[in-house]
Amino acid sequence: MNTSIHTYLTFEGNCEEAFNFYKSAFGGDFSYIGRFKDMPQQEEVCLPKDLDDKIMHVSLPIGNNSVLMGSDTGGDMAPKLVTGNNFSISVGLDTKEEADRLFGKLSEGGKVIMPLAETFWAAYFGMFTDKFGINWMINIESTTK
Repeated sequence: MNTSIHTYLTFEGNCEEAFNFYKSAFGGDFSYIGRFKDMPQQEEVCLPKDLDDKIMHVSLPIGNNSVLMGSDTGGDMAPKLVTGNNFSISVGLDTKEEADRLFGKLSEGGKVIMPLAETFWAAYFGMFTDKFGINWMINIESTTK
């Protein structure tokens, strides 16, 4: 099993400014930056228009095995941001079976924010807050594995 853990930061509208600052400190380039307006439209998800140009997801590789990731809050899809809880532990896994097992175990007694599912960014992804109040993201980069 090849498991990786990365820090995922959530911002109240200034994610781009923050990540440009982090980029200036760590160096390198963003491996991905996407905005809410780039998301495919979904009937069950209604985002305010003022989110269009805000960051849906950004990734900044740091060193060989770490990635600092982040986004602006995404309306009803995101837990209410409170400074101090604006991070998640992002766990990268290789298989759906391991993702399902870990998601099920860690989310017991907690609150599922987004069930594990295939996503438009070609990943198997889900989010939850565990029974201790810690925000988690479970992710498989490519579902072809």
